[in-house]
Amino acid sequence: MESDNPIGEPDNQQGRLEAYLSGFVDGEGTFSVGVTRRPDLEFGFQLVPEFRVSQNTERASVLEILRNELGCGRIVENDRHRRNDRAMVLVVRRRSDLIARVVPFFDRNPLLSDKRRSYETFREIVTAMAAGRHHQRASFEELVRMAFTMNGEGRYRKWRLSDVISNQNPQRLHAEPSTRESR
Repeated sequence: MESDNPIGEPDNQQGRLEAYLSGFVDGEGTFSVGVTRRPDLEFGFQLVPEFRVSQNTERASVLEILRNELGCGRIVENDRHRRNDRAMVLVVRRRSDLIARVVPFFDRNPLLSDKRRSYETFREIVTAMAAGRHHQRASFEELVRMAFTMNGEGRYRKWRLSDVISNQNPQRLHAEPSTRESR
């Protein structure tokens, strides 16, 4: 049997596994940034970046392999309230894991479909949040606008862009100035 490796060098098994997992995520994964109402926060809303990949229970072992490769995330039932939903999902929300593990993995193993644009926007938002930019009003609004360009241009969101951007959070208007910017 002939080999693609005629000089006997070891195959790059790790590279192949990462490429396979990247392709799997290209088909079954999502990079999203949710917008959640949080009256206790300065701007009244919170950005929640999330990476998730789903798979039917019978083939959920690939989620374990991906979690092991990334070194982070949790695997849970997709929707416990729907009897006919038998999917499992790998979820990563911890920002430090997104920055240190998820982003470098997909920078090394680029997505090939149009999902790559969502990933690049996701990466930009997560990186900006890690730098604290979401604590400044103008930057927060910019990041929200970016999030609304992802995954269907915001048409599946609970909040409209104008609701989030125009929010003045009346509960915080008369509160003491935020000390976050001085950190």
